[in-house]
Amino acid sequence: MGCYIGERSGESAQKLWESLPSVYRQCAVIYTDFYTPYPVVLPSKRHRAVGKETGKTNYIERFNCTLRQRVSRLVRKTLPFSKKLENHIGAIWNFIHHYNASLPVRSSFPF
Repeated sequence: MGCYIGERSGESAQKLWESLPSVYRQCAVIYTDFYTPYPVVLPSKRHRAVGKETGKTNYIERFNCTLRQRVSRLVRKTLPFSKKLENHIGAIWNFIHHYNASLPVRSSFPF
């Protein structure tokens, strides 16, 4: 779908929104936490701020945990830790592509 690697800021939220294909920006509903920049960047018609109890953010939270567990260079106190941002971005993109390729093919969306 889309991805932006950066700090958690309004500028990063804008770049994440721009990384989404236009069809998603026109049709999809995006569920986020209550972080302040999201309502500023995301159109109200496409955005829903929800709490953890709804379960709407479980997919991305699970993916974030998997990413931290499997990409050891993101963990500061490990030997393969990278100091260069470019190396982090490359490792994350490599993981995302490998992870997506290993998923089973579904005939329809889970929601």
